[in-house]
Amino acid sequence: MYPNDSHPRSQLRAPLTTVALLTAAATLLTGCGSGGPATGAAPPKTGCPTVLASAGAAVARAEKADTAWHGPTTGPAAVPGKSIVYVAQTMTNPGVAGVAKGVEEAAKAIGWQVRVIDGDGTPAGIQAALSQAITLRPSGIVIGGFDPQLTSQQMARAEAADIPVIGWHAVGSPGPSERPKLFTNVTTKVEDVARIGADWIIARSAGDAGVVLFTDDSIPFAKNKAELIRKELATCSGVRLLSYENIPIPDAASRTGQAVSSLLSRFGDDWTYSAAINDLYFADAAPALRAAGRPGSGPPFNIGAGDGDPSAFQRINSEQFQAATVPEPLNQQGWQIVDEFNRAFAGRPASGYVAPVHIATAENSDGATSWDPSGYREGYRRIWAG
Repeated sequence: MYPNDSHPRSQLRAPLTTVALLTAAATLLTGCGSGGPATGAAPPKTGCPTVLASAGAAVARAEKADTAWHGPTTGPAAVPGKSIVYVAQTMTNPGVAGVAKGVEEAAKAIGWQVRVIDGDGTPAGIQAALSQAITLRPSGIVIGGFDPQLTSQQMARAEAADIPVIGWHAVGSPGPSERPKLFTNVTTKVEDVARIGADWIIARSAGDAGVVLFTDDSIPFAKNKAELIRKELATCSGVRLLSYENIPIPDAASRTGQAVSSLLSRFGDDWTYSAAINDLYFADAAPALRAAGRPGSGPPFNIGAGDGDPSAFQRINSEQFQAATVPEPLNQQGWQIVDEFNRAFAGRPASGYVAPVHIATAENSDGATSWDPSGYREGYRRIWAG
């Protein structure tokens, strides 16, 4: 779960963001690597200038909205007459639903049939949905946003039936997987997402921030992402991790508000930034922040290292308790899934393409509710035309 820089507001405001980040870095005169200031020098008030300069440059690249398509340009022509079943973890998850929409759009372009089966967000429902998908004997099956280990028996049946399976956020890394058996897994790199989320805080705060980190340690992927965010934040000595909030995602609606009220009581104005492994925490934090009289535009300034669902974009664009997100290009990833299946059907290897990270803000999204980079539709259509 997008615009380009042809929009007037992007033309006027995005360059100012870049200049501000680089200017802040330039004002810090002596470097301090990852450990501290040079011998005999007082620690810089705004943290680590070398890290700040690097973070500012990375954020400036990630905020660009007019990047050209750098995905695959060659591959097999469209293999005709195929069918795909998209097994969704739950279609109430905006990321899962956004990718399903992209798969349906791309399948129509290539001339295939698609069926979506909703697992309703429960282990039993997901297992039943995947069993139904296998019974339909499609050409390929998509694992849409759930851990295939939950469906090991069904995965074994799909492999025995020679049905290729492609995952979206199914395992922790992009690319092919042997166990579980996936032709490929489509996702951004968690390391890149975590790093750029932390870099945004370092750069925007000029290396001086008090941060709360929201995560769900019951999910290994989420715990790993949170640890990577924590590690990157720690590279700047002026950025202080005030609290690591472990709130399971299913409990976020009931627990986040109370946690936010407690954090405000404990840290007051020292809490200036937040990061979360998923945007949804800020939907649940907003009422408590509002009740405490905090402005929607911050502080705290909040960034989600998550899917970038439409509600996150709405909060960002309206300046309501979220300032940025690191979104997945959901529709583009749906098209990539179809292209990867076409390679599988043609006996070719996976493309190896991984979408670069992007940061969406009010300045560069221009009111859009998803990150939809340019050029991929035309690129894939050219490949499939042969």
